[in-house]
Amino acid sequence: MDAAPATANLPEEPSKPIVKKCVGVDCENEAGSLQCPNCLKLGKESFFCSQDCFKRSWPKHKIAHKTDGNPFRNIFAPKVVSEPDAVHGHYNPFSTFPFTGSLRPVYPLSPKRTVPDSIPHPDYAQDGIPRSERKFVGRHNITILNLEQQDKMRKVCRLAREVLDIAAREAKPGVTTDFIDEVVHKACVERNSYPSPLNYVNFPKSVCTSVNEVICHGIPDQRVLQDGDIINIDVTLYHDGFHGDLNETYYVGDKALADPESIRVVEASRQCLEQSIKLVKPGMTFREPGNAIEKHAKTQNCSVVKTYCGHGINQLFHCAPNVPHYAKNKAIGTAKPGMCFTIEPMICLGTYKDKTWPDDWTSVTQDGSRTAQFEHTLLVTDEGVEVLTARLPDSPGGPVAMPNTNGATNGAKSA
Repeated sequence: MDAAPATANLPEEPSKPIVKKCVGVDCENEAGSLQCPNCLKLGKESFFCSQDCFKRSWPKHKIAHKTDGNPFRNIFAPKVVSEPDAVHGHYNPFSTFPFTGSLRPVYPLSPKRTVPDSIPHPDYAQDGIPRSERKFVGRHNITILNLEQQDKMRKVCRLAREVLDIAAREAKPGVTTDFIDEVVHKACVERNSYPSPLNYVNFPKSVCTSVNEVICHGIPDQRVLQDGDIINIDVTLYHDGFHGDLNETYYVGDKALADPESIRVVEASRQCLEQSIKLVKPGMTFREPGNAIEKHAKTQNCSVVKTYCGHGINQLFHCAPNVPHYAKNKAIGTAKPGMCFTIEPMICLGTYKDKTWPDDWTSVTQDGSRTAQFEHTLLVTDEGVEVLTARLPDSPGGPVAMPNTNGATNGAKSA
């Protein structure tokens, strides 16, 4: 390096203040005296113009701490996406994510499936925004369906049951969840119906497939179902202006049917739904089902997920009322004839606490334990309740004898 030129005999000029630029994201302001405390510890300068700018920039700025604090990152690039499989080209898009169980996403996802323009689409079909659900005035009001609307709900729920049964017959070892999505999509279109999950708040598929430790909202991908898995298939159809919603959990192969822990959580969830439906009638408060669900879940040494709840359903996919599944909840409202809503308890072998994958949809148990769910769409009648999505005589699946819970453990099961 060359030496600096000599300045001994030159007249001195007054020094100019050094102007520092704010390092905030997309910020053009001059920096103030505020510095990032973590950067100071690393011996690095990073000045911000304000506290608000620092907070706004934090999600991106904090990445620099990991880069500077780990010298190996300058040698080995961080692995965000796993290497594609040499044979199939499959990969895990979140390889650095701390997964709670053994299940992993298998990408790439198949291309978004299309629905013919001749089939009526919900308002979110194009841009993913369910505008009709985002009203502020009257959003807590519970819709009372007239007789014509009730008949439309009966029809769409019957169609939804048909589609779920078709999908369930394909849930066997060696089948991918993406194939189940394809089956559901085609069955919906054949019934002149739109698959409600498709592009709902940008959900990329036509059905939710939740395997093993996945509580709900699993995205169908290239993972092959294994003998011993359990899978929840959540189907919703949009037909003639109304949505019909239901789901069931199924045993995949003989190994699942021979696994006492899988049977315990699946049958506990099935029974919790059955117990709660017995309560539905005019005058039932929407906080009551949760008491019955949690009480029964505890008899099977299981827990109840609190993050997600049942919901009103009609012309809207999700609306009032909310129907929590856990005890001592604070849900408001009372059931009246003509109201339509779902109950869909999510039951776990271990903790009820959940964690979401980086896809912003897949919800899993925090301890990786298995979980199961069942759902029906219900119509309150003058006499009690009508299960609009009830099983048919030839519906696949169905109850399995519950194992003895004496000495049962809450250990996580492998995927």
